[in-house]
Amino acid sequence: MDTTTALLQIAVVLILARVFGEIAGYFQIPTVIGEILAGVILGPSLLGLIEPDELIRVFAEVGIILLLFQIGLETNIGNLIKTGVKSVVVAIGGFFLPFMLCFSLSFHGFDINVLTSLMIAGTMTATSIGITMRSMKDIGQHNSKEGQIILGAAVLDDIMGVILLAILFDFSQTATIDLTSASRIILFMVVFFLVAPTLAKAISYLIRKFEPQSTLPGLVPTTIVSLVLFLAWLSHAIGIPELLGGFATGLALSRRFVIPFGMALRVDEGFSNHVHQQMKPIIQLFTPIFFVSVGLSLNLSQIDWTSSFFWFFSLSMTALAIVSKLGGSLLIKEKLARKVVIGLAMVPRGEVGLVFAELGRTAGLFNHEIYATIVIVIAYTTLFTPFWLRQFYKQFGHQLKEE
Repeated sequence: MDTTTALLQIAVVLILARVFGEIAGYFQIPTVIGEILAGVILGPSLLGLIEPDELIRVFAEVGIILLLFQIGLETNIGNLIKTGVKSVVVAIGGFFLPFMLCFSLSFHGFDINVLTSLMIAGTMTATSIGITMRSMKDIGQHNSKEGQIILGAAVLDDIMGVILLAILFDFSQTATIDLTSASRIILFMVVFFLVAPTLAKAISYLIRKFEPQSTLPGLVPTTIVSLVLFLAWLSHAIGIPELLGGFATGLALSRRFVIPFGMALRVDEGFSNHVHQQMKPIIQLFTPIFFVSVGLSLNLSQIDWTSSFFWFFSLSMTALAIVSKLGGSLLIKEKLARKVVIGLAMVPRGEVGLVFAELGRTAGLFNHEIYATIVIVIAYTTLFTPFWLRQFYKQFGHQLKEE
């Protein structure tokens, strides 16, 4: 592909991602759904105008890494302490129940091989903090008791999901399930999450000191993006997904993250907000390319829509994806209405699930049919949750008022 064609394709991807994202937002649908739809329209499923080439893949990879950076940056470990045991119980139940049920369905119910079944189950464990808390904020319940439990649980859910992602990534590379290798990965991750955040914190401390003396604008985004990409390379070099470099950097710069070797380098909340504001335009530029690339990777024309496998698998997986998250919330001691709303809020898989799905596709574990099914299930859970929450509060919100 010549340079001018590549430039035109990137321009079209960015414009349509924005247009469909705006349309989705207007109808109060998560914008990621609109961006994926833009990719479906541009890709082989419909118009066939754009095929994801190496340039789009690189931009999409940067988008994933920066997305995980943003998730890490917005993570508040302190919420786990505030909401205590209830958040932990909801998170653990909402992590292991989907994993076990969806693995059993894939492996025993549909006779899918072990590695692919593990990756399918992994995509169903995640909860999208962004979509969940955006939905709660839209109905004015993000600071409620259940809102704080949900936020704490979603934080822990994401951390466990990232650990699982690293282990499954290693399994997909070797095509074997090796518990020794999994232990090595966990050990590397522990070391990485001790050293990388300390490095990130130290560099951010230097940025804060030297930014006032800099004669050139853009010191913060230039340095932070370089740091994120370096730690992404470092994480890959030691055998864990590049995404963790972004997540670790964001976590180190978040407002409430304390690191063992960097207690003296604690960055104030004002600087964290400054980094967030400076990085927002860059993140908003690259992350839509990732979501459009998800749509471009789908080839719905290759799916046999009359296939009983496709319909049974997608519908049963959707049912388990919803019920298993509700099951996690039923383990805590609370009013039934509060348990239900917590479970509903934990349902959307959103961007975190899509990261898993994309990893499964690029690793060769998901064929077109399975990949499309997983993306559709993620879309179901992401699209309908805001509506469920709004309707639930209208009908049963009075039962959630504190006595």
